[in-house]
Amino acid sequence: MLYSKNKLLKLVMGALFAALTCVATIVIVIPSPTGGYVNPGDSMVLLGAFLLGPAWGAIAAGLGSALADVILGYVVYAPGTLLIKGSMALLSGFLLRKMCDSRPAVAAVLASLAGAVVMVSGYFVYSAVFLGYGMGALADVPGNCVQGIFGSVAGSALFLALSKMPYIRDLTK
Repeated sequence: MLYSKNKLLKLVMGALFAALTCVATIVIVIPSPTGGYVNPGDSMVLLGAFLLGPAWGAIAAGLGSALADVILGYVVYAPGTLLIKGSMALLSGFLLRKMCDSRPAVAAVLASLAGAVVMVSGYFVYSAVFLGYGMGALADVPGNCVQGIFGSVAGSALFLALSKMPYIRDLTK
C-alpha cells in the first residue's frame, strides 16, 4: 500500500487528495435536470484510490466530494456522495490492487469502470429512494454515465502516466 511506512504521510496525502477531489469537482460544474451535476472530480476520486489504496482513497474521495457538494449548495446530496464516492474509490482501489500485476492499463480501466457503475447506481438509488424522485431519478443516469466514463478515462490515464515515474512506482508497490 502507498505510504504504508508513515502514518503521518498517509494522513497528509489523504488530505491532499480530498482537497484535489473537492477542487476538481468545483472547477467545472454542469447542472443536471434533477439537481445534481457532472464534473471532472471522479478522475481525482479514482487517482486517489489507485495511489493511496482502497481505504485511504475511499476516505479522501468521500470527504472531498461531499465537501464539494456542500460548497456548491447541493447539501442534500452530501451524505449520499460521502458514501457513494467512498464506495466507488474503495471498490476501484481494491480491484486495481488485485488485478494490477499482469496488465496495469487494463486493470486501471476495468477498476475505474467498476467504480463508475457503483457511482451511477448509487446516485440512482439515492435520488429515487432517499430524495423521493422515484423513477424520475432516471433523468440523471445519462449524465452520471458521462461523468463516470470521463472520470474512468482521465483517472486511468493519470494513474498510468504517474506510475511511469520511479518514485510513484516504488510507492505503489
